[in-house]
Amino acid sequence: MKRPELICPAGTPAALRTAVDAGADAVYCGFQNATNARNFPGLNFTPDEMAQGVAYAHAKGAKVLLAVNSFPTAGRFDLWRDAADTGARIGVDALIVADIGVAAYVAEHHPDMRLHLSVQAAASSPEAIRYYVQEFGVKRVVLPRILTVPEIREVKAEIPCEIETFIFGNHGLMVEGRCSLTNYVTGLSTNMDGVCSPAAQVQYDKRPDGSVDTRLGDFTIDRFGNGEQAGYPTICKGRYLAPNRDDAYYAFEEPVSLNLAKLLPALIDAGVEAFKIEGRQRSRAYVRQVVSAFRGAVDQILAGDQPELADLVALTEGQKQTEGAAASKKWR
Repeated sequence: MKRPELICPAGTPAALRTAVDAGADAVYCGFQNATNARNFPGLNFTPDEMAQGVAYAHAKGAKVLLAVNSFPTAGRFDLWRDAADTGARIGVDALIVADIGVAAYVAEHHPDMRLHLSVQAAASSPEAIRYYVQEFGVKRVVLPRILTVPEIREVKAEIPCEIETFIFGNHGLMVEGRCSLTNYVTGLSTNMDGVCSPAAQVQYDKRPDGSVDTRLGDFTIDRFGNGEQAGYPTICKGRYLAPNRDDAYYAFEEPVSLNLAKLLPALIDAGVEAFKIEGRQRSRAYVRQVVSAFRGAVDQILAGDQPELADLVALTEGQKQTEGAAASKKWR
């Protein structure tokens, strides 16, 4: 079996060091602005912090992948251009891009820079992926979380670049790069401003009976009973009241995390070159535990042993996990 890279989240400089020390082959991170799709207060890197992170990772034999994976809007392209220029100057190992204009800029001005196509580009067909490879020299595509293992194998056989798949974290049923729900409610876009459910518009309101309403802007996203853990309000995972229904229900998707630990051998056999763990907004403890667990599982598989799969359900969203579309299309 070919050894796949373990790609791990780094929302902060401390998380980067934690991921590298836990066995990450590469970490992915972004600058403190709208150029990356996790643009939350308190997260991400200044240019100096990124340079220090690159030096730390390289000293430990790991890579740094810079996420420049949101979509520039009119009049703001300089921000994405500067992010790409800074990443190249610092010496990151690859840029993760979604926008065609950003990809074209990097290909023209930094032809030696390795380009990875973000899941935000939502390229899941061989034809779409080949276009990015031929036009911009993309070396790797991060596949959307909507494909079964046999479908991943078929895609791999028809494209001239590497494949990266998510193995743990956000389930991600929305079409990546195309979600406008948060923009509708808050005026800020996941894809263009880099933030879903901006913290400044999140509110938790305790009711007289002890229940808690979670709100985003002017909208109530969910209501949690007394003693029930109130999750962070995102529109796609809220419960809503609707005509002809007696109770609130998950209109889009239920809070649940992806966990493909049992499918790792099949994914390696299908030709996947890199496994991605989601969670740049999660804690260092999360990073350490999840990265260590998958580092051990991948190494055991490559050694021909049965992997010891750690129980990570406590770290999942809603304390629930699924193999989603990777196992079958029944979830549809």
